[in-house]
Amino acid sequence: MSFGRVYGAQTHLLKGKIVTIEVDITKNTLHAFTLVGLPDKAVDESKDRMSSALKNSGFDSPKNQNQKIVISLSPADLKKEGPYFDLAIALAYLLSAEELNFDPEGRIFLGELSLNGELRPIKGALPLTETAKALGFKEIFLPIENAGEAALVEGITIYGAKTLNEVIDHIYIPKIDRKGNLLEPERPKINPQPKTEINHKEKANNIDFSDIKGQEGAKRGLEIAASGGHNIAMSGPPGTGKTMLARVFSQILPDLEKDDCLEITGIHSIVGLLEDTIITEPPFRAPHHTASYVSMIGGGANPKPGEVTLAHRGVLFLDEFPEFEKRVLESLRQPLEDNIVSISRARGSAIFPSNFILVAAMNPCPCGNKGNKQKECICKPMDLDRYKRKLSGPIMDRIDIWVTVGSVDYEKLSSDIQEGEKTSTIKERVKKARAIQTKRFKNSPRKINTNSEMSVKELNIYAPLDEATKKLLNQSAERLQLSARAYHRTIKLARTIADLEGSENINQSHILEALQYRPRENN
Repeated sequence: MSFGRVYGAQTHLLKGKIVTIEVDITKNTLHAFTLVGLPDKAVDESKDRMSSALKNSGFDSPKNQNQKIVISLSPADLKKEGPYFDLAIALAYLLSAEELNFDPEGRIFLGELSLNGELRPIKGALPLTETAKALGFKEIFLPIENAGEAALVEGITIYGAKTLNEVIDHIYIPKIDRKGNLLEPERPKINPQPKTEINHKEKANNIDFSDIKGQEGAKRGLEIAASGGHNIAMSGPPGTGKTMLARVFSQILPDLEKDDCLEITGIHSIVGLLEDTIITEPPFRAPHHTASYVSMIGGGANPKPGEVTLAHRGVLFLDEFPEFEKRVLESLRQPLEDNIVSISRARGSAIFPSNFILVAAMNPCPCGNKGNKQKECICKPMDLDRYKRKLSGPIMDRIDIWVTVGSVDYEKLSSDIQEGEKTSTIKERVKKARAIQTKRFKNSPRKINTNSEMSVKELNIYAPLDEATKKLLNQSAERLQLSARAYHRTIKLARTIADLEGSENINQSHILEALQYRPRENN
């Protein structure tokens, strides 16, 4: 036999793609070693890694023999990237060279080989395993470091290996005589990886909401934002606690559901940012204001996810909000409105999920002292106008809650008494409000998790207003000159405020509080 076929996989966008590895060997000819199927540099170099790994694992190196080797990776029109195929190529070569007898059907082989035959971890083990299971594969072999992540997927047997020889020993079919007796001893098998359970661990936090003195208005706004998934912006002088409030905000968000845990873990695994086996807490992303357009939205020749996707189901914190490049800020329009980001490039297009809560922090002016009673603002009128123009109307319209974070009295700062509520207390109220929304949207034709995700049509169903409340809202909207988007967002916000109170209906007090969170420039 001079032909062997083995199955591998690689990540493509945010999913896995099965790749078939075929090896054909022509012996007694001049040495040639060819790898075809649109491989990138990392894939092409697998020839050298595989050859050294085989030599150091007790086999003859393919490069020391007079034979022509052709390795094909299909589908041929899919760009092959990364070191996913080393293990599969090595096994396909051994099968083709008749140095190893095994059944490759129903099996996926993944992993990078070191020169001494050890398996090194790869990115995207979870989505690759999900794809393999969906396509009917029964077993998957991959590095031991990735086995726990892959074992999050049920219905497929996971084998984590440390070396190439471990995999060979497990899959090897021993020779038998005519009577069915083994002609050689059994080789050791790899134990299947046990199923990985999703456990929400209590995280030790260095800061609590009760540690932040004052700022009750901002805390209230953050509680509403967490309860309904609303975007929020905080404005105030430097050093008043905006960044601290934003960082503690993620602690009051409810724990992630199983499907969300798997989705977020898969995204971070593909990008290479997975630090633990699974992510069970809402992600918190805080890019610097010098972040580029591509790093924020995603993209590249082959589209990759950016910060708005890495913050999916979590928090995107943009400190010094107006200091971001205008192009970057304007690119947030689609993710904030549609909860997705669409990227089109010459080599392809992609749609990535980006359902996050935006938390923005900004100074009231370039010097930061506008409205500060202790310090005088030194900004010129032209500087103030330029600073305001950095945030366009459409972006401001997409932020539901605008709160002011003012200076705190020194006596309150020096007090040892904890005046505010603890994070755990606020989180419980947020969980109750989210539970009300889960029950409300249970029978919705479209999957909705929070009030902020309701469409205009769904507002009439899930957030109806009585005549008196509707009249108040219409009068206020006319006086404040609200856009249609701001008008509907006010209703969504009022629905969340009503949920926090446990009120079944939206009343006038809820509308009035929601209107208070509109940006002051609209008044």
